Amino acid sequence: MRLITAIILLVFAVSCAKNEADNELQHPNLVLTAQGVASMRSSLGKVPLFDQSVEEAKKAVQSEMELGIEVPIPKDLAGGYTHERHKANYFAMQKAGVLFQITGEEKYAIYIRDMLLAYAEMWPTIGKHPAERSYARGKLFWQCLNDANWLVYTSQAYDCIYDWLDEETRSKLNKELFRPYAEYVSVENPQFFNRIHNHSTWGNAAVGMIGLVMNDEELVDWALYGLDLEVPGDFVKDNDGGAIQLEGQKEAGFLAQIDHSFSPDGYYTEGPYYQRYAMYPFLIFAQALANKKPELEILNYRNGLLTKAVYALINQTNAQGEFFPINDAQKGMSLASRELVNAVSMAYHYGGQDAGLLSIIKSQGRVPLNDSGLDAAKGVADQEVVKFPYKSIELRDGADGTEGAIGILRSKSLTLVMKYAKHGMGHGHFDRLGFLLYDEKGEVIQDYGSARWVNIEHKDGGGYLKENHSWAKETIAHNTLVVNKDSHFDGKVDEAEKSSGVPYFFSATPNVHVVSAKEPKAYKDVELQRTMAVVDIAELEHPLVIDLFSAQAPVGTRFDLPLYYKGEFMASNQQFSANNNLVPMGEESGYQHLWAESQAKLKNDLLQITWFNNQRFYTATSVIEDGDEAILTRIGANDPNFNLRRDPGLIHRRKSGNTLFASVYEIHGSYDYATERPLNLFSSISHLTVLHQSADYAAIELTLESGATYQFTFSLNDDNKASNHSISTSKGKIEWSGVYQFIKTEK
Repeated sequence: MRLITAIILLVFAVSCAKNEADNELQHPNLVLTAQGVASMRSSLGKVPLFDQSVEEAKKAVQSEMELGIEVPIPKDLAGGYTHERHKANYFAMQKAGVLFQITGEEKYAIYIRDMLLAYAEMWPTIGKHPAERSYARGKLFWQCLNDANWLVYTSQAYDCIYDWLDEETRSKLNKELFRPYAEYVSVENPQFFNRIHNHSTWGNAAVGMIGLVMNDEELVDWALYGLDLEVPGDFVKDNDGGAIQLEGQKEAGFLAQIDHSFSPDGYYTEGPYYQRYAMYPFLIFAQALANKKPELEILNYRNGLLTKAVYALINQTNAQGEFFPINDAQKGMSLASRELVNAVSMAYHYGGQDAGLLSIIKSQGRVPLNDSGLDAAKGVADQEVVKFPYKSIELRDGADGTEGAIGILRSKSLTLVMKYAKHGMGHGHFDRLGFLLYDEKGEVIQDYGSARWVNIEHKDGGGYLKENHSWAKETIAHNTLVVNKDSHFDGKVDEAEKSSGVPYFFSATPNVHVVSAKEPKAYKDVELQRTMAVVDIAELEHPLVIDLFSAQAPVGTRFDLPLYYKGEFMASNQQFSANNNLVPMGEESGYQHLWAESQAKLKNDLLQITWFNNQRFYTATSVIEDGDEAILTRIGANDPNFNLRRDPGLIHRRKSGNTLFASVYEIHGSYDYATERPLNLFSSISHLTVLHQSADYAAIELTLESGATYQFTFSLNDDNKASNHSISTSKGKIEWSGVYQFIKTEK
């Protein structure tokens, strides 16, 4: 009896060991490793953030499994049912694959297998998507971009069950679904696959990842190095006006994407919104290559550029963790996005376990279910979580860092962003030297972002609206100078792409942060330079922003300087005349979308307006020249479908030659709704004077209500920190060393 019992126990033990071995990941893997899976299994119940992420994934997948498998014939644009169904399918499959590896429960593998077989049956029966809006039509989705998304996520699921599948099923899926799918988004659509663009990053990653799963080296080579194919001549522009083939482009593929899309600082030329979107394929494919092709050392490529890019993205966020809405960006996209959940954990795991990242990972509330996510979750559990060290920083643009930049100034609770980067290809806006301003509560002076409601079917299927071109991209939609009512570069992408803004000066000391840049080519015979400073003055509640916009232009040039303040107009020191019969301010270049609600012929020396938002007051104070006008505007003219927000703005108008727009922006006071008590609701600025303006220098003096007086002087053409400067002013000669000087002169 004992012998029989022993034999039974031995057989049971061998059976259990075999089952456990069968559940181990044996296929050459993408983003999971056998060691990582073992670690995740042994960590279950011990690492709270990882456990929470596993449970969330289980609930999401269980919900999808209960709905059953549905692969509808494609017909809808983004936001429509079939689009969202196929999107939900690939998210569910990816999660199910990871859960199969972690838990060993076959129900997840069965779900993926059955889903993939359904797609394999459908794929040969469908042609191009019926919607004809894209320059590269997809099959499951309206554009190849979304088809590539499907393949990036689904390849991970397929990898997780690859060894579990029988040979017949695996062969069927390889030959009837995945190889044809990879060929469709590559050789059948080279205008999509061979670009330097976020679209192609997804395409390269998709083809490369499924190639790694199937051990198809040809696909992997296409992904890494591009196709040896000419893009058909009739494909010149994409749907956003971006060039399919960049001037001088000789390379394509994933490595070329890394080489040409990022600057050495990790800044992505299309802007943070699209960098966020592209970081998932960049990093997930890099992780797969690190596992499958370690000889490439992809995570060390260009001095660890992909990790630097994660830091660059983090630095392009406000106090709420939302990305600056530069170029075509939907506001509200933030560090909480699924792409950044993966990216920040990867940066922590592969970048030296920087404790500063843990506060972001903790705030995200979840981690990816892979080696990086487990490592990040352990860091949150085991280490002291310190706040990420945001600081003033200049992020260079261009592959070699010589094509413009953005300057980010941070002081206490205030963040200022000035853009003087490249155009940003088809997603770029005509906004050289534009700026945004935030405090810890949110936007103070805003950028409109894009005219789009992503995945909202009511709004043109969730795609870009026609107002994105007629309004959001135009110069008048931004906080920068418009010359003769025309957008920069006459609103032509090709012209804007030929040059970038010119960084001039950037400095950050404990009490004074300064950024200055030039734009010599936006308009013929006009040179622009903007200098902005954030200064800490002890007697003020918040740092003060100084804004000096210099223009060298022919006499008689008309300038419009917009300011899109966030909130409700409170008061002005000027007498505005309201327009009872509203008419659009123009016929093109964005003016057709602006109402002139009120205007004023400016008098005396200063223009001041105060607005209110988030229980706080804000005041802009600007120096007036003879003949200046101010117009209170509102967005919304020529907008019959109400596609645009009805945001207010102020335009400071001047007809002049060489000139200097000098302004300061102040945050002050508060209002408590419960007590109905306002505090410090008036500006502390009693006077602002231009002491000197020329092609070489700008100098202002500001006086507070307390009587304290400060001077800010700046050298516009000599950025040598050792140079000595001297200018004559109505207050006498001013001398200083270095590029700028900010001093208290009285009281």
